Amino acid sequence: MKSVEHLPLYDKVLRVFDYDFGKFFVFENFIISEIKEGVIYSWEHHAKRVTEDISKFMSKNSDVIYISHRIHSYSVVPTDWVKFFKHQFDLKGYAVVGYTNGSFLNMMVEGLFFNKKIKRFSDLNEAVIWAENI
Repeated sequence: MKSVEHLPLYDKVLRVFDYDFGKFFVFENFIISEIKEGVIYSWEHHAKRVTEDISKFMSKNSDVIYISHRIHSYSVVPTDWVKFFKHQFDLKGYAVVGYTNGSFLNMMVEGLFFNKKIKRFSDLNEAVIWAENI
């Protein structure tokens, strides 16, 4: 469970958004997030800022694929996906790379509020290949 920073994939990163709650690695057609241990990730305190910052950086935010690289244990406020879509943001695809059963249980709860299919991976490289081929 290495961070993107320590993988050969890091050479393709266009920009890193480094917040006190996690890092977001922006690639040409996808984003990989790594949220810090113990964070309760919400729209108001986290996602709104990230979405605005990345939207300013990228020219076409609706074609973005989001990969949640869950190398740490944290929580997501699943109902906040409704706020994401309410603010006219969209994703071409969403994947979760998890290494524990808990990360996939959280994904299932998020799926109740996310309006598209969530892909599940246990290997980051497989998720990146999927993202590059959509």
